[in-house]
Amino acid sequence: MYLKGKARRGPTFREAILVHAVARLALHPHITNIQASWVKMGHEGVTAALNAGCNDLGGTLMNESISRAAGTQHGQETSPDEMRGMIESAGRKARQRTTLYDDAREGDVERGSSADVLTEIINTPAKKYERQRSHELVRNDSVRVIPLD
Repeated sequence: MYLKGKARRGPTFREAILVHAVARLALHPHITNIQASWVKMGHEGVTAALNAGCNDLGGTLMNESISRAAGTQHGQETSPDEMRGMIESAGRKARQRTTLYDDAREGDVERGSSADVLTEIINTPAKKYERQRSHELVRNDSVRVIPLD
């Protein structure tokens, strides 16, 4: 939608941090794990989200292309060591877990830590859908409001 000029680029950094913080407050105790995505927020953004109340970090991912195709600039892979670094820089202790939030088996943790780095993926941009407008989107105030009786 952004590339077609029908939406703004996305939330500001401040808005993204606020949504994560409010989610932590508003959803507790019904949802106790709030996840930040390094793919969407970058490493610095994830560290800020962890400091704002997130307690979960999106996975390492391999050949991530969906968010990149949507315009994010944060890469296709983050190693387990980089993940631990982000977590520890926020003053937290890293713990690899399963999708059910149990501790991951030691063999799985070791296997993930020893995996090779991926070669860079090549994404071809979709020129057909590049944004043509140079102005910001504005609200159309010419819409008539018809009062209901």
